[in-house]
Amino acid sequence: MENFETIDSVCTYCGVGCDIAANVKDNKIHNIFAHKDGVVSQGKLCIKGKYGFGFVDSKERLKTPRIKKSFLEKNPQIKDRLSSSLREYDDIWYECDLDSATTAAAMKLQEIKEKYGRKSIASIGGARTSCESVYLFQKFTRNTIESPHVDNCARVCHSPSLKGMRATIGEGAATNPYNDIYNCEFMIVIGSNTTEAHPIIANRIVDVAREHDNLAVFDVREIKLHRVSKYKAIIPYEANLLVLNMLAHVIIEEELYDENFIAERTKGFAEFKDKILSDPFADPKYFENIQGYEYLSKMIPKIAREYALKKSMIFWGLGITEHVDGSYAVMAITHLALMTGNIGRSGAGLMPLRGQNNVQGACDMGMLPYYNPDYQEPKEIGLMTPQLVDEMLDGKIKALLNVGEDLTHIHPNINKIDKALENLELIMVQELFVTDITSKADIIIGVRSAYEKTGVYVNAMRRLHLSQPLVKSDLPDDWEVIQLLDNKMGGDYAYKDSKEIWDEVREVAYRRFSGASYVRLERHRKRGLQWPVHTEDTPILHQLDFRTDDELGEFHYHQYKLRNMIKEIVEKNLTGYYLTTGRTLAMYNNSAQTKQTESLTDRYSEDILLVNENDADDFKSERVILKTQYGETTPLKVKFTDKVEPKTLFVTFHYADSKINSLFGDERDELILTAAFKSVKVEVIEC
Repeated sequence: MENFETIDSVCTYCGVGCDIAANVKDNKIHNIFAHKDGVVSQGKLCIKGKYGFGFVDSKERLKTPRIKKSFLEKNPQIKDRLSSSLREYDDIWYECDLDSATTAAAMKLQEIKEKYGRKSIASIGGARTSCESVYLFQKFTRNTIESPHVDNCARVCHSPSLKGMRATIGEGAATNPYNDIYNCEFMIVIGSNTTEAHPIIANRIVDVAREHDNLAVFDVREIKLHRVSKYKAIIPYEANLLVLNMLAHVIIEEELYDENFIAERTKGFAEFKDKILSDPFADPKYFENIQGYEYLSKMIPKIAREYALKKSMIFWGLGITEHVDGSYAVMAITHLALMTGNIGRSGAGLMPLRGQNNVQGACDMGMLPYYNPDYQEPKEIGLMTPQLVDEMLDGKIKALLNVGEDLTHIHPNINKIDKALENLELIMVQELFVTDITSKADIIIGVRSAYEKTGVYVNAMRRLHLSQPLVKSDLPDDWEVIQLLDNKMGGDYAYKDSKEIWDEVREVAYRRFSGASYVRLERHRKRGLQWPVHTEDTPILHQLDFRTDDELGEFHYHQYKLRNMIKEIVEKNLTGYYLTTGRTLAMYNNSAQTKQTESLTDRYSEDILLVNENDADDFKSERVILKTQYGETTPLKVKFTDKVEPKTLFVTFHYADSKINSLFGDERDELILTAAFKSVKVEVIEC
């Protein structure tokens, strides 16, 4: 395009992490596209990647730091220190410069640390920023503040994938590149609405399924991917572990497993085999007792046979992880791969579809309470976010540093979280826009977006891309704010740019990143590099050994526990409605960025409740309120469909004012505390 500069970078919406290019003129993005030879994008972008850049120059951007007036009234010594730099903004906020905002935060952090101890401060967030910034965030928290309490939004998405995969194969990341989809012979998608949440991966799955008719899709409702599936498996709520154990049962009972692979590369199979064959819940015939789902007793064995006898891949999303048995379900998925040898080779592997580009990177950088960078053991293990909320209620956590994570919107039991935050003496948030969490903050600092800075982002298949600014910005990068805080609390950080931080990451996290220099990442912008990166990168993991201590894959059987919807069906006592939540294509997560683009909000301007057509008698008004013991939503617009099952409901959670997550309590994964967002029984109230 004439007089336009074309700049290559990376999309930072979903975990696909597409390579992108922007045509820019006069410091303004004109359009975004993908090169035809882009390895991730394949020359295609979803509507968010293509059109969702309106946030960059939105008038709603946080341009100037703000400090809450009530905070300064409670802290007169800070107000006196900053008095000359404070400017009236409105009845709630003062505006100030970055130096003053970080001075206020540093003074209060030091006071809290001295008064309540180093463990009274917690840091949450970082998955929406670069690896360099999240690395420095956890380093600052652990070293300067000396608090072990760091966590990120993987807590509400794929922490169970990390837990389940590390327990069985020693590494909690996707085993193969996306393009291996073209090399596989059979695919299972379970708990992932891939066309909506990861559309550029879905393109590959759809292409292969149309050509080879080799796709099985498990979900609690009919999704678009079912249109091209050979096996359309609609399952009851909370049935993932039940189904996955049944697949394993068939493979064992019919002796379809790979004896050589099991003998050479795994341990614990004999005990696993005995347990599964003696478990009545693992027999597919159990579905004969579940009214409305009886056909699964015949379909599951067919799927198991194809998976075992072909070169196969399994894809899963939050429909697996956001349950009380999410970690166990992930282990059950890896069991299938270990039994059949469907791992460690082209066209066969395990693909957790992470929700956000760089949530993988945030975990790699050590923004987890139980891992240092490179998944090394920290000298002190901190608390996970739900535990931190409890500590806030108990008065033990007194300060929260938050980088880009809308804690009071995307986390569960938001009424409880709101109450917990009232006990804090300091909340500082780094964000692009005013979000729900910023309204609770004492200090908010506007920072650069991914399209305005240089940094490494790691997508769902371990692929590193180096972003570069599409437009220039006077705002600070997240790491620059953290460095100012460190210096004002007696630290000695003196990084000149993000490259210096990344070079430190390459030394600290050398097992994965030693060879991933900026020079190489710049050279391979359209391809990226898959960690571990040394002389070469590593597209396929586990080809020779697993990453466990003894290099063997492990079997850890866990029995399904009868509960909730299935229990009610079996006992012929199904009453009320079960709700699940998810995304829609046009919006992303808390919609802070996507709702700044008019063409996206025109497609989806509010959270809509999907209801089965046969349940219309219970939904006679245009809007209803959903309620549980933990809270209730605002009135939701009802849409009737045949795509959800009777007595089940579906709703998105993109808009904070819907208060969807007030419905969820502390029901969560048994091992890693990820919220059970995918199933809750609700009361329906007519408006």
